[in-house]
Amino acid sequence: MRKHRLLTRHTGSISQICFTKDGTHLVSASTDKSMAMWDLEAGVRVRRFKGHQSFVNSCDVSDNPTMICSGSDDGTVRLWDSRRRHCVKTLNNKYQVTAVCFNEKADSIMSGGIDNHIKSWDLKHGEVSLEMKGHCDTISCLSLSPDGNFLLSNSMDNTVRMWDVRPFAPANRCLKAFVGAQHNFEKNLIRCCWSPQVPRL
Repeated sequence: MRKHRLLTRHTGSISQICFTKDGTHLVSASTDKSMAMWDLEAGVRVRRFKGHQSFVNSCDVSDNPTMICSGSDDGTVRLWDSRRRHCVKTLNNKYQVTAVCFNEKADSIMSGGIDNHIKSWDLKHGEVSLEMKGHCDTISCLSLSPDGNFLLSNSMDNTVRMWDVRPFAPANRCLKAFVGAQHNFEKNLIRCCWSPQVPRL
């Protein structure tokens, strides 16, 4: 694999990157308290998003590429419009937020953090509409299935869990817990994702 382009403007470590759905841009989150959007064809930064007061741990891009979400050590989940330079909505969590992702319709943001809980934030009302408990340690990644029905979560408790996030799912939304992947200094499984064909992960 050869290096295609080198994108250099962040002044801190890169905590997460994600492509826009059309593959033309890249969004990055960084410990320099900012996010950036990059034009991959030109190899330049086209937007810098500032507003977080601490490390930005996670980011995600909706199917509508103008909407971006982020989670930070400052205890907030933020919604951004890529056409603007400032945050359009801030959701205040009590603890540091280490993972975020949009739901299928991008009308909610899923978040996880050091409180071990997964929360679904209703963007219209700006409040938690669903909370899922089961992990025993910090959640490091959230990933929505391609069909939008299930959520994958990875945690420092050495488990990867699969959740049913459909609107009328049973109260116990945790469908499976995958045990065996070690989350430590030697074997850092900090991210999880789905294959294009569910249910592989």
